[in-house]
Amino acid sequence: MTGSVAIVGVGLIGRSWAMIFARAGWDVRLFDAADGVAEAALPLCVEGLHVLAGNGLCPEPDAAGRRIRSSASLAECLEGVGFVQENGPETLAAKQALFAELDAQAPVEAILASSSSAIRCSLFTEALPGRARCLIGHPVNPPHLIPLVEISGAPWTAPDALARARAVYTQIGQVPITVRKEIEGFILNRLQGALLAEAFRLVADGYVTPQDLDRTVSDGLGLRWSFMGPFETIELNAPGGIADYCMRYTDFYKRLAADPAPPSVYETPATEAILAQWPARTDLPARMRRRDARLAALRAHKASHED
Repeated sequence: MTGSVAIVGVGLIGRSWAMIFARAGWDVRLFDAADGVAEAALPLCVEGLHVLAGNGLCPEPDAAGRRIRSSASLAECLEGVGFVQENGPETLAAKQALFAELDAQAPVEAILASSSSAIRCSLFTEALPGRARCLIGHPVNPPHLIPLVEISGAPWTAPDALARARAVYTQIGQVPITVRKEIEGFILNRLQGALLAEAFRLVADGYVTPQDLDRTVSDGLGLRWSFMGPFETIELNAPGGIADYCMRYTDFYKRLAADPAPPSVYETPATEAILAQWPARTDLPARMRRRDARLAALRAHKASHED
């Protein structure tokens, strides 16, 4: 199953989607409302495909690169496509305006998917004639290296649209999960938010340095979580599985749940306490490239050891 896809909004996320679809054999059209952005994205996508190839994650980077082209207008980008991946600004007003255009101009059979990180689909699709084909396809940054995609529909999203989107994301090599009921932030960001709030609290209250907290995740929890989730983790941490774990160990978690980190952990003076221990750095682009290289190596390792 391949076809044509419109990538609307060509920042970091849009470029990643372009590489993912092109690698899987799709014809990819790029459009961005800002002048010159779509054209400038083309060599960046080719460069990214060669990085993937260097880790065994893209067998034919040059052929994939030739499948990506820029479009001069939104109408040109949408003509004849079967799938649209929107990557516009993360504001409700922007999503509402953009989806009104997409619904009016895209072929009636095309799926309209948003990369929204937290905004629920129902908030920007309710008034659309084609609202039944609209859904969230939320990736994880950077999507071409982290394969999870969260699929979330509005109450009026057609089951067939959700099933078709899941089939597409699977075909292009991503790992889709279905959010069965709408909820702000979907699944990944709610899990990340719970961990992040406790991390902020522990550092701000002086229990640990931010560097040691990061080590706790990267060299502790993260090693297990790189190949299994929290339910499988606790199943393997008690002789009798999940029920046994809950009986043995959840008294502490109940006390913790009764006293969650408050919203103030993201405000001063809590943030000042963290920043005072986290030196300002000027090498973020280089460190992002290092992150991507290590993620590519990990992705390749996982692919070679799939169950």
